[in-house]
Amino acid sequence: MTRKLLTGSFLLLGCALALRVSAAPFEVQEFPVPQGSGVHDVAPAPDGTVWYTGQAKGVLGRLDPGDGHVREIPLGSGSAPHGVIVGPDGNAWVTDGGQNAIVKVDAAKHTVTVYPLPTREYANLNTPVFDRAGVLWFTGQSGVFGRLDPAEGKVSVWPAPRGSGPYGITATPNGGVYYASLAGS
Repeated sequence: MTRKLLTGSFLLLGCALALRVSAAPFEVQEFPVPQGSGVHDVAPAPDGTVWYTGQAKGVLGRLDPGDGHVREIPLGSGSAPHGVIVGPDGNAWVTDGGQNAIVKVDAAKHTVTVYPLPTREYANLNTPVFDRAGVLWFTGQSGVFGRLDPAEGKVSVWPAPRGSGPYGITATPNGGVYYASLAGS
């Protein structure tokens, strides 16, 4: 299904929507994903494909908008991926609440590397961000924030100063990292 709108184009995956901006009129194009995937987040890849988290099935999906082909990659036992971003290395990086871990999926080989949090407490992970030094930062609504240095493979987690609620996170060009807290005001 294609609908013309104002400017740019939307890619609709299950219940998630990605926006591709251009000077041309808007076009909405829907792409079916395997039933039961439970699409949560999307991220564009440098090669023009689109990654998505399949929270209900514990997969990371990859859509090729050119031909509509979808491939789903299992992330591991108990997986429930939330956020996905593309890192400076070109790979997909996922926050996985089901595994209480950060997961990397190699963009070329589709191999999966799991970096468990150093705590057994459920973090309720959200979408991560990379800082300008290439370190991945993340939040957990259960009251934590943390980082993973891909060069070391080490995950560090700290309690949030105001307890539960850390959610959205961003990194600034000058190196600062900020997050919003839903419950911590």
